[in-house]
Amino acid sequence: MGRVNIVALVTDWVEQIVKDSDLELVDVEYVKEQTGWILRVFLDKPDGIDLEDCQRVSVILDKKLDEEDPISGAYSLEVSSPGLERPLRKAADYERFVGRQVQIRTYSGIHGRKRFEGTLEGLQGEYVLLKWEGETIEIPLELVSKANLAMEL
Repeated sequence: MGRVNIVALVTDWVEQIVKDSDLELVDVEYVKEQTGWILRVFLDKPDGIDLEDCQRVSVILDKKLDEEDPISGAYSLEVSSPGLERPLRKAADYERFVGRQVQIRTYSGIHGRKRFEGTLEGLQGEYVLLKWEGETIEIPLELVSKANLAMEL
């Protein structure tokens, strides 16, 4: 099974695991690193994720992975918080974190650049609204290659 299919399958499983809780699936990645293949699941909840939340999801997901066995070969499973620089993936993320500092990268240039850091002002239709260099700019959501919260000092 390919990486994309594994990520999609695990995403579906984790969504089912967390559906009746206040936990939110932020992201799933399946990557090869120096130590080998790693399946990472990032979770969050409104007042912050804790170790018990991660352990509970990890135990259930690990059992499902053992039963279904979609990954041939060795890998490590990691279930954790997305961290302070949490990625913004869903439209709801752009609304939830209004007022926060964000970093956005785009596939192609807007205003002569591909990297922006500013204050998130939300979504308007298919555009991310960003307060950048004293003005509000619109970044088409389809051009966002990566977006995440920025560390605020």
